Amino acid sequence: MSLKGEIIEASRNLAEYVMRMRRDFHMYPELKWEERRTSSIVESELRSLGMEVVRVAETGVIGIIKGGEGPVVALRADMDALPIQEENNVPYRSRVPGKMHACGHDAHTAMLLGAAKVLAKYRDKLAGTVKLIFQPAEEGGLGAKAMVESGVLDDVKAFFGIHVWSALPAGVVGVREGPMLAGADAFTIRIRGKGGHGAIPHEAIDPIPPASDVVNALHRIVSREVPALQPAVISVTMVKGGTTFNVIPEEVVLAGTIRTFDEGLRNKIIDRIKAIVKHYPEAWGCAGTFELAEGYVPPTVNDARAVSVVKRVASELTKVVEAEQAMGAEDFAFYCKKAPAAFAILGVRNEAKGIVHPHHHPRFDVDEDVLWLGTALYSLVAFEFLKEFRD
Repeated sequence: MSLKGEIIEASRNLAEYVMRMRRDFHMYPELKWEERRTSSIVESELRSLGMEVVRVAETGVIGIIKGGEGPVVALRADMDALPIQEENNVPYRSRVPGKMHACGHDAHTAMLLGAAKVLAKYRDKLAGTVKLIFQPAEEGGLGAKAMVESGVLDDVKAFFGIHVWSALPAGVVGVREGPMLAGADAFTIRIRGKGGHGAIPHEAIDPIPPASDVVNALHRIVSREVPALQPAVISVTMVKGGTTFNVIPEEVVLAGTIRTFDEGLRNKIIDRIKAIVKHYPEAWGCAGTFELAEGYVPPTVNDARAVSVVKRVASELTKVVEAEQAMGAEDFAFYCKKAPAAFAILGVRNEAKGIVHPHHHPRFDVDEDVLWLGTALYSLVAFEFLKEFRD
């Protein structure tokens, strides 16, 4: 049997292990920067395989498998859960009230642990070094940024990550060259006027009408100032102002998100929002301020060469499709900015099993029968990346 065949068979034989680990993580979910139990289990598993282990960003873990002389490539899984109350009636239901692995990070961690076993078994065949990234705080914590900034990944020549995907049939792999997931900003707008009695509005400076104008103006940016073939989303998702029926408030607060695939377009949109927030309220005697949150996530842009490797490997395992672009964001983008990278999706939807709910839903689940494919894909991509980037 070829080495590739042995890796596939070894991955298939780890299906029960991967499922068991995934269920354990699922029962004890931990939110961003709280992944102490999960990271301790991961570290223990990696050390049992004789790996060098480095702790990064408190709850992050990097396992290092050294083969022969050659480049360094990295495989990434995220570990954090979400503040959601699970509604699934399954034996492995979350045992932590108000917390749930509703995005599949438990599956990612388990699949990469499976790959750790495979790669450790065949480490003498590796044409270089593999770093296994078990990352904290993907869900809004910029965990990938912290991992990159640690310096432990400075020698990595290529990154690869997998995300289970609720919209894709179980076992199907999706990937695409170029922008795959959007960059994401969060913003806050404050429009300040002068409070007063609702019966005598002329003695106040009401911030509510200009706030309404600002919301409408923001939603016109995409339809009137962004090229029709260039995807962009601006959503105002929060409006707060006032406390009762007969009092004009001092201030209205708006919040929302900006999503783009192009950072030049992102900057143009931000400039337009700043102008709108300044001048619309000003015309009504109010003051407007615009603030971006610090947690900007850039677009996830897949490297063409890395994607070609993933397609070649995945096509020998299962059906491969062109992944659709999505306006959701993923902090894997920080690895893409560090070195050539490819981010792939693994379908986990199975209507016959009732596994149909989207990510971040209280009844989200995955078809565990296909998780061994993730282990195989991680493992095979590591071998192929080492050859590709050595040559």
